[in-house]
Amino acid sequence: MSNPTSIEQLLTIMATLRDPQKGCPWDLKQSFATIVPHTLEEAYEVADAIEQQNWDDVREELGDLLFQVIFYCQLGKEQGLFDFDEVVAGLNEKLTRRHPHVFAGTEFGSDEEINANWEAEKAKERQAKGEDHSILANIPNAMPALTRADKIQKRCAKHGFDWDTLGPVVDKVREEIDEVMEEVIQVSPEQGKIEEEMGDLLFAVANFSRHVNVKPELALQRANKKFERRFREVEKTVLEQGKRVEDCTLAQLDAVWDEVKEREKKQADS
Repeated sequence: MSNPTSIEQLLTIMATLRDPQKGCPWDLKQSFATIVPHTLEEAYEVADAIEQQNWDDVREELGDLLFQVIFYCQLGKEQGLFDFDEVVAGLNEKLTRRHPHVFAGTEFGSDEEINANWEAEKAKERQAKGEDHSILANIPNAMPALTRADKIQKRCAKHGFDWDTLGPVVDKVREEIDEVMEEVIQVSPEQGKIEEEMGDLLFAVANFSRHVNVKPELALQRANKKFERRFREVEKTVLEQGKRVEDCTLAQLDAVWDEVKEREKKQADS
């Protein structure tokens, strides 16, 4: 008997973890729903490792993410829904069908034609399944909100529902800021209305980001990291002065913040 491949070994390990007699108690308790948060976390850890260009971590985190896929396949097999081979077979078929210019000799004249074919194939898949025919169909609700806003706007833009210049996009952001403030300054502000207007503002900012070719989710992630890095430096500087952050006034903290920014600027210029 030949030695099992790495993937066969992994499938065997997963099946053993779910074995009712000798499996792991934690793994045996899991279901499709309970694994989802772990899957999302692992995907973010892959993205974070890539962002840091830590390739050893990327390899490890990809393994953790693959384990999530194997776990779902094991659950599907146990419930008679699908198994790993069916998942791979379906993926192979979809990739070859969606890339006729690679696998079937079809010629496209531009990237736009390739993308149009891709979208047409996806639309056929939705129609074959009897799914929602809206151009906004199948945009996952579980996506991070900024990413989903970007996805929604791109879908609409592909069908002509979009501004073709930057001016109206910026005007919309300013309009939404005014509408937020209009609710905030009410004698008796309604939190629900403030939230609604703030949502419209964030949606408009996401649209602005798209028009200047910036991924809003990525931009905000980087802004979070920048703020965290600078605030940690503020904490460190204040501590070196024999103080605690909570003992300082806002003016004092702002002054240290400006010092930190200036140090970063000098380091970047050197």
